[in-house]
Amino acid sequence: MYPSSRSAADGSFEPVRPFDPWSPAFVADPYPAYAGLRATGRVHYFEPTDQWLVPHHSDVSALLRDRRLGRTYLHRFTHEEFGRTPPPAEHEPFHTLNGQGLLDLEAPDQTRIRRLVSKAFTPRTVEQLVPTVRRLAAGLVDSFAEAGGGDLLTSVAEPLPVAVIAEMLGIPESDRAPLRPWSAAICGMYELNPSDDTARAAVRASLDFSAYLRELIKERRKNPGSDLISALIAAHDEGERLSEQEMISTCVLLLNAGHEATVNTTVNGWWALLRHPGQLAALRADHGLLPTAIEELMRYDTPLQLFERWVLDDIEIDGTVIPRGSEVALLFGSANRDPARFPAPDTLDLARRENPHISFGAGIHFCLGAALARVELAASFGELLRRAPNLCLTAEPEWHPGYVIRGLKELRVEL
Repeated sequence: MYPSSRSAADGSFEPVRPFDPWSPAFVADPYPAYAGLRATGRVHYFEPTDQWLVPHHSDVSALLRDRRLGRTYLHRFTHEEFGRTPPPAEHEPFHTLNGQGLLDLEAPDQTRIRRLVSKAFTPRTVEQLVPTVRRLAAGLVDSFAEAGGGDLLTSVAEPLPVAVIAEMLGIPESDRAPLRPWSAAICGMYELNPSDDTARAAVRASLDFSAYLRELIKERRKNPGSDLISALIAAHDEGERLSEQEMISTCVLLLNAGHEATVNTTVNGWWALLRHPGQLAALRADHGLLPTAIEELMRYDTPLQLFERWVLDDIEIDGTVIPRGSEVALLFGSANRDPARFPAPDTLDLARRENPHISFGAGIHFCLGAALARVELAASFGELLRRAPNLCLTAEPEWHPGYVIRGLKELRVEL
């Protein structure tokens, strides 16, 4: 599929290299198409999704901070005023859940809720979590090593961040099995033009997850603990104005955002290392490279490839006016490979020092759990380097069909 960019000569549109987010070949390697987009302009209209693609690091970084754009428009306009068709009524449970979470709110509601939740992610709080994260990672990697390997995704990458965020929320271990399936179903709606089946699965998961959390909140009101849900209830009781729906939506967002990216960074990162044996050997020889290695792995193959924003007031990019009511797609994967910002951007360099990747976003929606994600990644990568120094691939992995949240179906390895 061919986005269009306005030519400098006559203002007409001309095709650029294929951008096809539904193609397995594109999902497996979107970077050549990104290079084509960057080479032919700063903004491109993509008709299949009615979006404007923004591929350059400088533009993506600036627009993430631009208050003329928003994750929602409903704080200022109705659907009709904004020129958009309301979502189908049968999707309402998903949109109610999703629309009251931090990621899809704007000020003043976003500011109020973020202020409350951020107390759980202060540097001091995250530092206190380090022993717990390391203990969980060590246990998972020990079991993985004793088994001689297996699927790194389901054995280590997935259970670690799920366990961490579930413990923060106070979700009992016996209740955690549905969390990942619920999250996966809900996140399916973040893909471009999701199917009816995807929407139905997301609605069902939204209803089930919300019902579970409503009961858990009721229990925590009777028997508060030291968990985040209890803290949010206490803040509400002290006049901080947090509705039950906001509480439920915040918990769901923390679970989804608190593990989806970390899971995919882990498996995408190991897949990148296994394809670059020289870099992997350097890391195995010097574990002190781990902090810069984690940043480079997030840059090199970021799990969140695209971030959508609504245009609340007209903006102009390189002579192209993008009117209010439009949607822009900020291409994180392209921005992180932009040669204007990163020397040799297609080279995996675990020692890269200057690394202003935007995998955690920027502006008011900068990832609240970025510090915790780094702790989790350092713990799992560190334990695997120590306990599985000869880890190697046993089967060529396949990519999930999703493009926006991009990750492998599995990563099978042996020790």
